[in-house]
Amino acid sequence: MTEADRQKLAVDFCGLSLATPLVLLSGCVGFGEEYTRVAGFSNRDVGAVCLKGTTRAPRLGNRPHRIAETPGGMLNAIGLQNPGTDHVVKHILPSLDFTETRFIANVSGSTVEEYAEVTRLFDDSPIDAIEINISCPNVKEGGVTFGNDPDMSARVVAACRAVTNKPLITKLSPNQTDIAGNARLCIEAGSDGFAVINTLMGMAIDIEQRTPIIGNNQGGLSGPAIKPVALLKVHQVYQVCKDHNIPIIGQGGIINAEDAIEFLIAGATTVGVGTALFYDPLICSKINHGIMDYLDRHGLSSVQKLTGSLTLNTPPVAPCAGS
Repeated sequence: MTEADRQKLAVDFCGLSLATPLVLLSGCVGFGEEYTRVAGFSNRDVGAVCLKGTTRAPRLGNRPHRIAETPGGMLNAIGLQNPGTDHVVKHILPSLDFTETRFIANVSGSTVEEYAEVTRLFDDSPIDAIEINISCPNVKEGGVTFGNDPDMSARVVAACRAVTNKPLITKLSPNQTDIAGNARLCIEAGSDGFAVINTLMGMAIDIEQRTPIIGNNQGGLSGPAIKPVALLKVHQVYQVCKDHNIPIIGQGGIINAEDAIEFLIAGATTVGVGTALFYDPLICSKINHGIMDYLDRHGLSSVQKLTGSLTLNTPPVAPCAGS
């Protein structure tokens, strides 16, 4: 890829310069080192990497089974297994190559105070930005409870905002009534950007045992099956964000360049790749080239010109009664 091509793919996200619009999603790439072991993979192919969800103290996560394949997707209920913030800051972050890409911490907690404390610890680290995970459906406390309550979402954002000047990205749940209203309150509380969407809640059943396959009974559904829902949610949140210059990571079922372009047109500034990595670890390079081909075919000088370029269909006028 030429330097001119790279300039076309470059985006600005929350004041950070990203080499491409692709972001590796939290929970899919460990703490940024797992896929670097795969021949041909490079973090330079993406604009940013979201690290695994991190809590104040170490967590063992949920009982197995934690993953189940479904038609067009995957259920997971890992349960935020992680070594705790101190270990991540002291031992993992120093091992990452920050010249390759941007790294975004993913903050989780069971109380507002825990979210704030984890954010404070990441503030005193080389991490580039902080993603607030208020929408995890795989933990019994906090998690999706915060994400589905707009007032509670705003409280978490405000508490994190008070302890850091780093860019804050709020990860929004699709499992709520008014995602745009939630986004509006989070902007007022200090969110610099959004990740839209987290997984949908789902279940798979073993018909021979008549029990849920997932040990946690339910899990988060990701993959192509949720893409239409994710696209709509990105479009809805963009209506709130566009007047405030708030960027969005659009995510949910992206497996090729065409999917990524749809999310950009719907209103995303960057796009997240997650489940697709499990069956094609080298997919990001292919998506980058596909986006470049699209830009060239349409005579566009920058991928940023795609964001929010959707033109809605004019709904038909309903006929008058008696006509």
